[in-house]
Amino acid sequence: MDHQGGPFTKMVHAGQEPDGTGAVTVPIYQTSTFAFPDADTGAARFAGQEKGFIYTRLGNPTINACEQCVKALENGQFAIATSSGMGAVSTVYLALLGQGQHMVGTASLYGPSRVLAEKHLARFGVEATFVDTSDLQQVERAMRANTKLVYVESPSNPAMIVTDIAKVAAIAHRHGALLAVDNTFASPHLQKPLDLGADISLHSVSKFLNGHADVIGGIIITRDPELGARLRATMTILGCNMDPHQAFLVLRGVKTLGLRVERAQANAMAIAQYLEAHPKVAWVRYVGLPSHPQYELAKRQMAGPGCVLSFELKGGIEAGKTLMNSVKLATLAVSLGGVETLIEHPASMTHASLSREERLAAGITDGLVRLAVGIEDGEDLLADLDQALSRV
Repeated sequence: MDHQGGPFTKMVHAGQEPDGTGAVTVPIYQTSTFAFPDADTGAARFAGQEKGFIYTRLGNPTINACEQCVKALENGQFAIATSSGMGAVSTVYLALLGQGQHMVGTASLYGPSRVLAEKHLARFGVEATFVDTSDLQQVERAMRANTKLVYVESPSNPAMIVTDIAKVAAIAHRHGALLAVDNTFASPHLQKPLDLGADISLHSVSKFLNGHADVIGGIIITRDPELGARLRATMTILGCNMDPHQAFLVLRGVKTLGLRVERAQANAMAIAQYLEAHPKVAWVRYVGLPSHPQYELAKRQMAGPGCVLSFELKGGIEAGKTLMNSVKLATLAVSLGGVETLIEHPASMTHASLSREERLAAGITDGLVRLAVGIEDGEDLLADLDQALSRV
């Protein structure tokens, strides 16, 4: 059943119908395979003539509930849960790109998403061009006759560049290409790419959807039945399905998605304003600040500015290292979207796989520090940054 209602209602109820036992929480169906009542039913399920479960790589009730929930949050029709965020990215790339074909991507993509295209798919004859997708002219110029996919991350990681999804969708469709949007940074609570014209929305559910830094997973959402079938077939042949226990944890995490995002977002806004006014800070990039280049676009496209910000200290990389080594409440670790505040250095960590030239072209300076804000008391987070900055 597809639940109607507001976003918080969907988070709590979508995809979560009681089974025959009356269990209020979706059980963990920790099984690899499913028994058929008779041989004809087994044959019919394999032939696609009858619904029912066969084997967990192909489908499982717990995973199915997770997919139903997230597709409802994204206003989609089909969802495919994967074993990791990169499993979702790999599934999209391999389903939609082949030898002699071309993709256009956001330059400041999550590092491995870019490396997969540039260094691995390139071995099989797939071409990729990475541009600043917030500049529509760059997107238009990058399109070719063999372009099959435009792949956007907005806001991007970690440069916080916002792309006009509706306008890029129009460019992609005019050239016969599909638009996929990595919606991890915004989460479905703040942005719905399918409503803006994208063909695919995808997430690392390790981040905001699960929200507790204890699960690796991914998910892909679309509205097109043919595209949904193509993506699922690719995922199952790759074998990167989500595990039932993962799915159970993601479902549990999603119930508080809106509460967590709104709390962390309020903290992020206070921290961004504090850093922008600090004499030791060179610049701050946060979607909620009027100084952000796409501030007005983000206000139209997103329901809020999110929980992640980037900044650089006037002392550059060495000052940034001192800051990261001096925080006591924020945790020096990669990832984002959990209940705890995390701080990291993209140039040497999440984006180290890119060359310095590629990083600079994507707006990732050597001294850039990424702060993924959690749900702690805002006053405590500000005090922690204050004491760390006093050591710089």
